Amino acid sequence: MEYREMKHGYTPSLLGFGCMRFPTNKDGSIDEKQATKMLDTAIAHGVTYIDTAFPYHHGDSEPFVGRVLKKYPRDSFYLTTKLPLWDLTSLDDAKVMFEKQLARLDVDYVDFYLLHALDKAKWEKAKQLGIVSYCEELMQAGKIRNFGFSFHDSYEVFEEILTYRAWDFCQIQYNYVDTDVQAGDRGYALAEQLGIPMVIMEPIKGGSLSYLPEDIAAEMKAYAPEKSISSWALRWVASKPNVKVVLSGMSSMEQVLDNLSTFEQFTPLQEEERQLVERAAKKIKERTRNGCTGCSYCMPCPFGVDIPKNFKLWNEYAKYAFVQKTKDAYTSMKEEEKASHCQQCGKCETLCPQALTIRKDLKCLDEELTNL
Repeated sequence: MEYREMKHGYTPSLLGFGCMRFPTNKDGSIDEKQATKMLDTAIAHGVTYIDTAFPYHHGDSEPFVGRVLKKYPRDSFYLTTKLPLWDLTSLDDAKVMFEKQLARLDVDYVDFYLLHALDKAKWEKAKQLGIVSYCEELMQAGKIRNFGFSFHDSYEVFEEILTYRAWDFCQIQYNYVDTDVQAGDRGYALAEQLGIPMVIMEPIKGGSLSYLPEDIAAEMKAYAPEKSISSWALRWVASKPNVKVVLSGMSSMEQVLDNLSTFEQFTPLQEEERQLVERAAKKIKERTRNGCTGCSYCMPCPFGVDIPKNFKLWNEYAKYAFVQKTKDAYTSMKEEEKASHCQQCGKCETLCPQALTIRKDLKCLDEELTNL
C-alpha cells in the first residue's frame, strides 16, 4: 500500500475506505457481519484512512465504525468524520454535535474533520455562526488533528473557500469524466498551487465508471485484460501527485479486493494509458443523460419519488441500451417512486450538489422510459 504525506506528519493510505455504502439488510440496516469483514480485510492490507459522516446509513455509520475500530490501536488508523451544517442553527448546536460524534465514535479525537458538503450557503452559515473559529479551537485542544471541508458547488465558490484560510486538506468530487464539473481540474490545480492536500470522493462517479458499454470498455480490456474497468478510474485520480487519499465507498467484498489489487502495487497511468482514458471519457459524455452520482442529498422527496433510483435507471439505459431490462425495472417500481409522480415542487434542486435540473430530467426520463 502506498502512503502519501499530508500536513502535520500524517501519512494516510492512498486508498481510503468510504463508509457511506456498506452492504445492507432487507430492512435497510447495515449488514454488520459483512461490513465488518470488509473493513477488517482493508485494514489488514494496509488501509489506514477510514471516512464516515453523521448522516451516513441513516445515522448508523458512525457508531458502527466506532465499534469495529475499537479492536485496533488508536494510533493505527486515521478516523475521518464531518460536521453536518444543515442540521445546525447556532454555534451551540455545533458544539453539541461534535461532542455527540466523539461519543458515537467512542474516541477522544478525530484525525480529519470536515465541514460537510460545503456550498455557498453552507459556507456563509459556517462563518456567520463562528463554526470555522470553533473548529480551529478544537484543533488547538487536540480534538481535531486536521481541519478541512468537502465541497459541492461551482469552481468560483471553491476558490473563495480554499483561499479563506490555510486549510489542512480539502475533499472534492473528481473523476475522469467530471473534469469540468464543480471544482474539477481548475480546483485541483489551485489546491496543488497552494499546497493544500486533496482527498478525492466519487472517483468512480458513484459506480458509473465500473461498468462501461463494450465498445467503450474494449480498448481498456485489450490493453490490460486482467484489470477491472473501475481500476482505470481509480488510477487516473491517484496518478495526480497532490491527491493524497482516494476514497472508495465499497459495498461488497469483491469491491474491497479489487480496490486493494489496484492500490497494493499502485502504478500511475502512463501517457498511452492516459490518452486511452480520455477517449473513454469523451465517449461516455456523449451518452450519459445527466450527472447524478446517487449521493441522495436530494432525498427524501416530499411526494415519495425515488430520484436517485430513477436517474440511475435512466443513465444506465442511455449507456447500455438494455431495453427490456430497463422497461421491467421501471414498470416494477412503486407508483409513488416513479418520475411520473413528481409534483414539480423543486425542493430537490435546492439540495442537489450537482445542480441538476431534476424536475426537467424526471419529466424527460418518464417520457423516454414509458415509451420503451
